[in-house]
Amino acid sequence: MNNSHRPLLGVSLILVSCLTLASHDGLSKYLTQLYPVFLVIWARYMAQTVLMLTLFTPRMGRRVFHTLRPKLQICRGLSLVSVSMLFISGLSYIPLAEATAVIFLTPLLVTIASALLGEQVSRAQWLAVGCGLIGVMIIVRPGGALFTPAILLPFGAALSFTVYQLITRRLSATDHPVTSNFITSVVGSLVMSVLVFFNWQTPTLHDALMMAGLGAMAMSGHLLLTNAFRFASAAALAPFTYSQIIFAGVVGLVAFGHTPDFGAIVGMAIIIASGLVMAYVQGRQPRPAL
Repeated sequence: MNNSHRPLLGVSLILVSCLTLASHDGLSKYLTQLYPVFLVIWARYMAQTVLMLTLFTPRMGRRVFHTLRPKLQICRGLSLVSVSMLFISGLSYIPLAEATAVIFLTPLLVTIASALLGEQVSRAQWLAVGCGLIGVMIIVRPGGALFTPAILLPFGAALSFTVYQLITRRLSATDHPVTSNFITSVVGSLVMSVLVFFNWQTPTLHDALMMAGLGAMAMSGHLLLTNAFRFASAAALAPFTYSQIIFAGVVGLVAFGHTPDFGAIVGMAIIIASGLVMAYVQGRQPRPAL
């Protein structure tokens, strides 16, 4: 059977990926209550780098390091470091589900950036962008508990993630996905090694193992996500990526006892609906001829 005609497997991989990434964020939130953010992120990147070296170097050899666009790769790595720093810092102040919903503005922000770069954007896409922004405003409505400067942290993470995705688009035409993820991990490890030097706090063995688990969860989540697109189209799978918001809500409830209020649920629903409209419109656009 052709890999591209196994949509149920693709959906299953997407759902497991989203659950893994939501759990990663929940564990990050827990660990940053005990240790500096710099330490938690450094441990995640170091563990991921070691795992990728162990898993992929024997099979790919030097190809794992080969890139045709080193400057773009470094920029991609710095963008993801920024996402990690802003988003995980925001989890100290913002509930997990709400912060996850804000970062899922990224597909809408990518559309705005694409328009600024000269790509054509339809009215339906602009409508989806506007509705998504309204969804965020409902979540952080004036007078609400989240109407604080801290909400700028996940929003900043969404902006950084937009840059990350735009760079990833360009690199996908020239570099192997494993190479891109490995270089991003190395860049993160180097940057965080400098920052953690001034913020060191020796963790217990138990907590150190959990920090190492963050690297395994991040790598697994992204590999599952990448492999899902081997079995079904991006348009078919895009709606299921929003399950991460739901999983984040479940993790937040079980681990931290937080239940989003009615306004937050409405805002999340609008963001999800906007993303689905965007995915539907993009799925109907004709592909450029090869």
